[in-house]
Amino acid sequence: MTLPLVLPRSAAMPLTFAGTVGLYTPPAENASPVDLAVLFASPWGLEEMCTRKFWRVLSEKFADRGIASLRFDYPDTGDALDGACDLQGLSAWTQNLLQAATELRHLSGCSKIIVVSQGLGAVVAAEAAPLLPDTEAIAFLAPVTSGRMHLRELALWSRVVDENLGLSEEQRLKEGVSIASLIMPSAVAQDVRKADLLSLKSVPACHCLVVERPDRPADAAFAAQLKTLGANVTRQNFEGYDRLVSNPLAARAAPSVIENLLDWVVSLPSAQILLSGTPALPVPSAPLVGDVFCETPLRFGQYRRLSGMLCEPQGERQGATVVFVSSAYDRHCGWGRATLYLARELARFGISSLRFDTANAGDSPPRPGEPEQVLYGSGQNLDLQEAINFLQSLDTRPVIAAGRCSGAYLAMQCAEIDSRITGVVAVNIATFRWKTGRSVEEAVNNAGRSLGEYGARALRLETVKRLLRGEIHVVSALSHIGKSLAGRIRNRALGVVRFWLPHGRSVQTLFRHLQAENKPVALLYSENDYGLEEFDYYFGQGGGRLAGFDNVSVTMIPAADHNLTPAYARETYLSAVRHMALQIGQAPQSTADRPDILHNS
Repeated sequence: MTLPLVLPRSAAMPLTFAGTVGLYTPPAENASPVDLAVLFASPWGLEEMCTRKFWRVLSEKFADRGIASLRFDYPDTGDALDGACDLQGLSAWTQNLLQAATELRHLSGCSKIIVVSQGLGAVVAAEAAPLLPDTEAIAFLAPVTSGRMHLRELALWSRVVDENLGLSEEQRLKEGVSIASLIMPSAVAQDVRKADLLSLKSVPACHCLVVERPDRPADAAFAAQLKTLGANVTRQNFEGYDRLVSNPLAARAAPSVIENLLDWVVSLPSAQILLSGTPALPVPSAPLVGDVFCETPLRFGQYRRLSGMLCEPQGERQGATVVFVSSAYDRHCGWGRATLYLARELARFGISSLRFDTANAGDSPPRPGEPEQVLYGSGQNLDLQEAINFLQSLDTRPVIAAGRCSGAYLAMQCAEIDSRITGVVAVNIATFRWKTGRSVEEAVNNAGRSLGEYGARALRLETVKRLLRGEIHVVSALSHIGKSLAGRIRNRALGVVRFWLPHGRSVQTLFRHLQAENKPVALLYSENDYGLEEFDYYFGQGGGRLAGFDNVSVTMIPAADHNLTPAYARETYLSAVRHMALQIGQAPQSTADRPDILHNS
């Protein structure tokens, strides 16, 4: 029996409006469109990073049931422009949601809208509700009912995140509200502090869904408040909430949460009515224009399956084009929007760049037949090669690849097999060759910290205080130290024959090939990063055994974490990329010399 061919799903259609980027997903071709569209109101911070894929999966599920949807970035977040919140505060996000609703009505032709919100997005949705008369329903997933309490929780959770990253007290962002290198605009934070959904005086929508966390009585109290106000309230359990919002690498929504939400949406009255309005024809997305850059959101590749952002200088172009390869499952903005800032700064020097999500990460749908876990898989090479195909369709400039951790790994591997990549900037690469059969989850969970970092942390006064207070699990810490010691002893014993072993031969082949192709490789490592264990094993501490590879440079970044949180660490990364792009690049070329890209939207 021949199985039917399953084609890749296209990425959502990008559009720009009011200084931000939206992603519109129309009903699937084989579904009957209904007179109801979904508008997503995102949470903020680490929670938004973790739920990015969740939102994309939901939009695809809605499409399969004939329901159009739109998700977007608030000002000063994601791919949006910055600055709107300085004067407007939280109302900048509320106004953005209202503008997104207008776009959704126009694109879908629907007369009714449902808002699906989570976290801080619940406050935005509730604030906007009186100005959205066509809103049939609002779903509140893990709603922020008290803004003041939410900011306190963010402060505590931010400390946990920084602790896990190995940041010292001096390196932490302490001014204002921040988490995972993301800083909430101060004017927004002031307004959030005053938010209180339990004091609502009018019903935000006729039909309301509250997806509650079992350990949060305020969620249940909010559902009761909505019912008192006269709403038709449905309550559901948010199974697996903590796993979803704790780490983008392991974030996964429980299937029951997805299916229960879908069932509730399709049970709404407007979901029973077939669409009678006329959807708008797709139009090219206009660039977002900053002080020195123009950014165009796009979908590209075969079946337009990859979602990304092209960042170009407003003036004369120079240097090679940079393709940023995302790390793990972070969206293409990067951890703490670091990649976005790098791209916009490169534009200041005339350098263009492309940042994008690989398949099944962020906003790019999965490739049929690929496993759920795509990191370190060969399929990602195809994604990066499609990105290079797209860039080469614009002009013939050379391309360099830059990435951190798993993104650095992918950049190195693809540079070995694709002659069009003319250089690599690899930051905190954990391994040069992925061992077949190795578990990504196990590797991440057991990575721990290097011996150097344990030693440095042990000398800190706050570490001693936490040890005395019983906040450090001594047995676990000693276990990690023991594993690191054992690994170091094993590596020294095998060091003499390291390049005779299968893994070592493949690493040597990689570096020899890049050298033969005369491709510069800039390796950047944070001091005491766990990736240095493998680097030191093959090339000696400090890279002494790299003397024969004149195309390879090594830079150590002092007192930096794996994610390059300190500003000076990111500046070092920017400097390395800028230097290589300008060194490899050809003669200056105006942006007017490249073909129009808007048809790719």
